[in-house]
Amino acid sequence: MCGIAGFFGLEGQAKLADCVEAMAATLVHRGPDDAGVWVDEACGVALSHRRLSILDLSPAGHQPMFSASGRHVIVFNGEIYNHLELRERLKGVAWRGHSDTETLVEAIDAWGIDETLSSSVGMFAFAVWDRAERTLTLCRDRLGEKPLYYGRLGKAVVFASELKAVLALPSFEARVDRQALTLLLRHNYVPAPWSIYEGIRKVMPGTYLTFRSPTDDGTCSTYWSALDIAEAGMSNPFAGDDEEALERLDRLLRDAVRAQMISDVPLGAFLSGGIDSSLVVALMQAQSTKPVKTFTIGFHEEVYNEAVHAKAVAASLGTDHTELYMTPAECREVIPRLATIYDEPFADSSQIPTFLVSEMARRHVTVSLSGDGGDELFGGYPRYTRALELYRENGLVRRAARIPGLLMFFRLVTPSLLDRLYHRIRPALPGRFRNFKNPGSALHSLLVGEEPMTFERLYLTMMSHWNDPAGIVISGREPSTAVNDPSRWLDSPSHEQRMMFLDLVTYLPDDILVKVDRAAMAVSLETRVPFLDHRVVEFAWTIPVEKKIRAGQGKWILKKLLGRYVPMPLVDRPKMGFGMPIDAWLRGPLREWAEDLLEEHRLRREGFFNPAPIREKWEEHLEGKSDWHYLLWDVLMFQAWLEEQSRRLT
Repeated sequence: MCGIAGFFGLEGQAKLADCVEAMAATLVHRGPDDAGVWVDEACGVALSHRRLSILDLSPAGHQPMFSASGRHVIVFNGEIYNHLELRERLKGVAWRGHSDTETLVEAIDAWGIDETLSSSVGMFAFAVWDRAERTLTLCRDRLGEKPLYYGRLGKAVVFASELKAVLALPSFEARVDRQALTLLLRHNYVPAPWSIYEGIRKVMPGTYLTFRSPTDDGTCSTYWSALDIAEAGMSNPFAGDDEEALERLDRLLRDAVRAQMISDVPLGAFLSGGIDSSLVVALMQAQSTKPVKTFTIGFHEEVYNEAVHAKAVAASLGTDHTELYMTPAECREVIPRLATIYDEPFADSSQIPTFLVSEMARRHVTVSLSGDGGDELFGGYPRYTRALELYRENGLVRRAARIPGLLMFFRLVTPSLLDRLYHRIRPALPGRFRNFKNPGSALHSLLVGEEPMTFERLYLTMMSHWNDPAGIVISGREPSTAVNDPSRWLDSPSHEQRMMFLDLVTYLPDDILVKVDRAAMAVSLETRVPFLDHRVVEFAWTIPVEKKIRAGQGKWILKKLLGRYVPMPLVDRPKMGFGMPIDAWLRGPLREWAEDLLEEHRLRREGFFNPAPIREKWEEHLEGKSDWHYLLWDVLMFQAWLEEQSRRLT
């Protein structure tokens, strides 16, 4: 895992090497072990690299790296898990070391970009300069595990693993993209291809961009499409029975885990005690001759604590387990660092325990495997069944829509009053209906809104924080995205499959993987995600939905598979996830910090938000009338980021 940065065609700078070195210096946390730059003054090209040494710790792994022919120069972030197999296909190469970077650049030299990418199994973001064709190519892995930003700076193309490297260029004007800001309030993250800055975008997963000149807009090529994979899988479903599906999945996941355990540095795994991380650890331990190092964070508040379950799984599997119980004070100490760690406003509050478990793991290992991706591929999110219960012909929302008196009631009351009523009756509701973010606003929008109540609109509402973000952001306009544009949804009669696909291409790469990458890289820890081996993903889309979701419970096939490795009582338990008592903290120890960031005159002076709805939510939250912490955290993370950006630029 590393950090990369560079540009093509930068003019008006005193020295290109100084500029690209300054970019790389901001990424030292991603690569503390080595640094390198390469500059071609005549072409205005500069590549830089910060190295976290994982494979081939010798100087032979130094980057930027040339192909043996001298034609290609590469800076690479990630891992190619099948690089030894690729080496066997590359005949006649006089290998200088055993790094996967060398394998990659020689494959590009021999086969070109397309064949190299289609042949590679891994996670990656890299830039390669073709000295013969004078082209710059930026590539990102299939599922979006590794970040890669790019954009235009004057007449130049710039790129970097993180935005802080772009900020290091003195001529960069850091203007907030208000469209991106509306998306942050909708989702709690800024989805690709947008970034928080005007003119800077993210390379989309499964694509590469080729620039033939500095003024070129870039040609985008897709080498792997999640949509094509989903459609192909549903068209040719796995025809075997349950046991045959289990055998095939076991074999594929076992192979993926084994490949991702290759490392020249200490390796372990995050273990939450949930299905996904437990299965990854079980497959690691089944293929290891010594106890696997596992790590979990615990909380003294029982409602948030999964450490007890993780400890039981670790004991059953015989891992070398480390747990650390955190106090609220220790968790809150992370909050001032979030703007720097995430480098872009990011408001998934589980970022806090994710950082803490990464920080703990880094004291023992340099690489950690995680169980991310299982929910999106195997129907694990409770909201999937909840959405169907709300929508189906006899679902709650549709029944309510047929009651004239109830519709009149919804027209007369405010969304805030509906939310207060919900929070009063929530303890009496079935468990699956107790975790809505803003149910009053959602129901009001669905039942009273002008648009027809479609399933797409229902799911958008369920996935939204602020339901009208363009009304909160001054001069904001919400662009079309894969979430709010039904024409970009998967064409399938199965709403479960449609939701899983949507999360696979939005929530997973733009929230979950961002959260893990930035938290881990902040402490120089490499994370690997076996569920996102593209061969596992492709097989998952052939598995019929009834093998994933049964009797309203997701991940049926994963639970059955995990039951082969640990006792079933450790498998059958409700999903928790990393939760934090942000709602209570905002009324208590974080109140002064939040009040300063949400102060009305400050909001007006900065000019990004309409203060009235934000102040209304803040006051209702403080009074305990409603729980608005999801919506407020979005605004607070932007405000904290804006404050940090002002410090950087002064």
